[in-house]
Amino acid sequence: MTVEQNVLQQHSQKHQQTLLNQLREVTGTTDVQLLQQALQVSNGDLAEAVAFLTEKNAKVPQQDEATYYQTAQITNDRYISVGSQADTNVIDLTGDDKDDLQRAIALSLEESNRAFRETGITDEEQAISRVLEASIAENKASLKRTHTEVWSDSPNPHDRKRQENCPVGLKNVGNTCWFSAVIQSLFNLLEFQRLVLHYSPPARMQDLPRNQKEHRNLPFMQELRHLFSLLVGSKRKYVDPSRAVDILKDAFKSSESQQQDVSEFTHKLLDWLEDAFQIKAEEDREGEKPKNPMVDLFYGRFLAVGVLEGKKFENTEMFGQYPLQVNGFKDLHECLEAAMIEGEIESLHSAENSAKSGQEHWFTELPPVLTFELSRFEFNQTLGRPEKIHNKLEFPAMLYMDRYMDRNRDITRIKREEIRRLKEHLTVLQQRLERYLSYGSGPKRFPLADVLQYAMEFASSKPVCTSPVEDIDTTAPPGGTTAQLPPPASTGEQQDASVPPEASGSGPQAQQQQQQQQQQQQQRVSIHKPFTQSRVPPDLPMHPAPRHITEEELRVLEGCLHRWRSEVENDTRDLQASISRIHRTIELMYSDKSMMQVPYRLHAVLVHEGQANAGHYWAYIFDPHQQRWMKYNDIAVTKSSWEELVRDSFGGYRNASAYCLMYIDDKKPFLIAEEFDKETGQMLSGLDKLPPDLKEYVEADNKLFEREIEEWDALQARKLQQEKLALAAASVAAQPMSTEPCPPDNTAAPQHDPEYMEQQSPTGDSKHLQEDTERAISKAAAEHDEKSPEALLNTAMKVEYTRLLRFAQEDTPPERDYRLQHVIVYFIHNQAPKKIVERTLLMQFADRNLGFDERCKSIMKVARAKLELIKPDEVNMEEYEIWHQDYRRFRDTTVFLLIGLELFLKKSYVEALMYLIYAYQYNKELLAKGPYRGHDEELIAYYRRECLLKLNEHAAALFETGEEAEVNTGLSIMNELVVVCIPLLLVDEMEEKDMVAVEDMRNRWCSYLGQEMEPNLQEKLTDFLPKLLDCSTEIKSFHDPPKLPSYSTLELCERYGRVMTSLTLSRTPADGR
Repeated sequence: MTVEQNVLQQHSQKHQQTLLNQLREVTGTTDVQLLQQALQVSNGDLAEAVAFLTEKNAKVPQQDEATYYQTAQITNDRYISVGSQADTNVIDLTGDDKDDLQRAIALSLEESNRAFRETGITDEEQAISRVLEASIAENKASLKRTHTEVWSDSPNPHDRKRQENCPVGLKNVGNTCWFSAVIQSLFNLLEFQRLVLHYSPPARMQDLPRNQKEHRNLPFMQELRHLFSLLVGSKRKYVDPSRAVDILKDAFKSSESQQQDVSEFTHKLLDWLEDAFQIKAEEDREGEKPKNPMVDLFYGRFLAVGVLEGKKFENTEMFGQYPLQVNGFKDLHECLEAAMIEGEIESLHSAENSAKSGQEHWFTELPPVLTFELSRFEFNQTLGRPEKIHNKLEFPAMLYMDRYMDRNRDITRIKREEIRRLKEHLTVLQQRLERYLSYGSGPKRFPLADVLQYAMEFASSKPVCTSPVEDIDTTAPPGGTTAQLPPPASTGEQQDASVPPEASGSGPQAQQQQQQQQQQQQQRVSIHKPFTQSRVPPDLPMHPAPRHITEEELRVLEGCLHRWRSEVENDTRDLQASISRIHRTIELMYSDKSMMQVPYRLHAVLVHEGQANAGHYWAYIFDPHQQRWMKYNDIAVTKSSWEELVRDSFGGYRNASAYCLMYIDDKKPFLIAEEFDKETGQMLSGLDKLPPDLKEYVEADNKLFEREIEEWDALQARKLQQEKLALAAASVAAQPMSTEPCPPDNTAAPQHDPEYMEQQSPTGDSKHLQEDTERAISKAAAEHDEKSPEALLNTAMKVEYTRLLRFAQEDTPPERDYRLQHVIVYFIHNQAPKKIVERTLLMQFADRNLGFDERCKSIMKVARAKLELIKPDEVNMEEYEIWHQDYRRFRDTTVFLLIGLELFLKKSYVEALMYLIYAYQYNKELLAKGPYRGHDEELIAYYRRECLLKLNEHAAALFETGEEAEVNTGLSIMNELVVVCIPLLLVDEMEEKDMVAVEDMRNRWCSYLGQEMEPNLQEKLTDFLPKLLDCSTEIKSFHDPPKLPSYSTLELCERYGRVMTSLTLSRTPADGR
């Protein structure tokens, strides 16, 4: 066989196996013969093959065993998928020629190889592209999916600023959560990170690429280097991966709304990176066999050992990601055991020339990074669509691979045989135990020990000599009220009648007599009313009893029943103990040290939430230096735990489950080891880890971001200054003309009252505040002998401050919040500087409308003079303004909360939502400055959460009606109100109740996927679900906050008190939310 023929045969085998794997994944069909038939009918076109399999109504033919158990010749093909029945290459072990199908495939690939040499694109990639295009076309034709909404950036760059050394997130640029999950998992493999960062492009990269593969892979590698460098040293909270994603999308020829499969993307990504490193390796080692670091890191080898009709074979294959079936297994080891053994294996290690066929897989070389693909999707032939498998599958944090290694083949076979024998014994014991625990021949069965106990209780009951129906007096009138009482009752009545009159007094004798009467009443037998009382008469036995039984019979029967029950209980305990011992023995079968020498630690878990046609991806990644799990969910990177990982990844609990597991060799610490400076020995971090070109790239991006922050700060400063000038101008314009001279230029800026202290008319707020001020002045005048205005002002200010301080120190319920009544109470609560409080009090007494008597006017003039004498360096006016702005924000928050709660109590949830949303956001900003700056955060969060749940429930009910108008209204509520608010609940993942509420809402809509509905409803649901499930924690811009009405302080306090009182009376716990 020539070299050209050898290459042609390898490509033929590779191409056929790739087509079979892709076709099996898309349709869920595992019958190799049927798959080959579909490919033959469709001439290798996967889209037509899929249509052939899904539309075929004939019964699937039985698989030919000789065809099934053929395996491939020894080859270095690393693209083969393993682990299922259809994953074995085909070779004729009998020495005959290839069949017609194989020859046809080989001939058809001659032209493909010529195209590969010209373009550099393999047939595998073309096949994947055709499948994706067919899938996209089908989606467009049947679902008419719209462009998925992309979350916008916050306009405030401070919200997008990285906090210290927190990991950097990746922005979701449109159904790219799969990209973020995979890239973050690989980036946190520090050895892989170093390979990418220190990758130097080939010298000829500046020239025209030789083929399309180089034209695609080398630019992608460069963009990945840039992306990794930003993840290392960026000052941004998250970065934009659009450039790298665009290259991928262009290569897959998919629309922006088509969501890619995680395992497929990872497989293709590793191939591209491998090709890029291969190009560099070939350039660096001309004339030598190039060494590709990607192969060393991610690829391993296994040995296929099998028997076909008595003929043994061995074949070595290379693998990357290892696929595992999930359906029917409870943990990862069961999946691996099933993937490593195919067919009848008794003959594999038997000396007899058996006709049985089968094969085993044994790992000869494991990669440092071992990746398992968990197949959680299957194609439903009846419904004609893919479905997700939600079964629970457990996996360990530390996985020992010794039992699957070729060097342990003999030991493992012995242990597997022992486990098989133990499981057979276990099955027998469980069947026996079941007969004890479910005894009987009818539909209802009971534990045998209980049956014997009931029989013993029946036999031991007091015998009765009459029929259970013969002793009922049928002559008594209805109600039974004339039944005669037994003699004790009449005796008691006579005793009651003979009580002496003095016994009715209040002394000890009277109390003793009352106790005797109560005892006598208890001794009386009440009359049984069969039609009004469910209690059985006291003179009838509580349970059925035997009619006739002698003492001898009872003694013998009780002895037998006691003995039998003891025997049954002992047998049950022995069976349960034996079952527990066997379970324990099986669990510890591989726990000896010799089988714990190949440890692999769980590095990353890629999670999918949703259904087969819609969902969201994120990743849990272990940080070995902090010894904790981190959750990478697009732009949000948060601390997590093993418990949260288990809840989201094992499956069976909700619509989320692990889709891909990445383990790393625990004996190779270089995979996650930090890099150290060779000269100083210091650990490299941040920009120091980057090569010069990437360091320059990140520094330039950081400077752009810093400039953006500076421009934002300057813009906000200008806005603040404009607000100050506008307020000053409004205050000056509102003041009446005065003949008093203007203050000199070197005095403080023109004074103006804050909005809530404006006193331009003796009505509303001003009147209420003026009354308080005049009351303080009157009290000061009564206490102070001197009549000077300055002394009266000082005393009045002390009186007023004392009154407000007393309010601040009171422990009041929520409905009476004194902070709303006066700004000084708010300042005292939050420990405002003394100068700020004094100036605010002076402003109160400097009101021009403060009374019309001479005393108040003189005090007002003194107060205004004091204000003018305050030097700029004595009171920080910028700080003064900030404190009053915070109080204005507090009042606005109160109004938002007040209106939102009033609307919520009226069940106007649509109108209430925005008020509650802004109340929570404003309140959160206030509480960030101090615990007394705002209101109860849990209270606002509760009603915000409940409002969203009510809207979700209402929208779902409208959707369930099936009416066009109602459905559109429900989806409009979800899209315009609920979906845009979900990130607000997810941004703080420490709030477990919000997380549960989001899951409740998502699960409600995901539950519709498995239900039959009209095609138009299915289309609308499929269009809507990605928006609901693919919600990033990035906050989308809302509409402007609702315009707030103006309330006086008195009105605000009264309405706030009423609504808080209503909440106290009506609020109940919301089922754990």
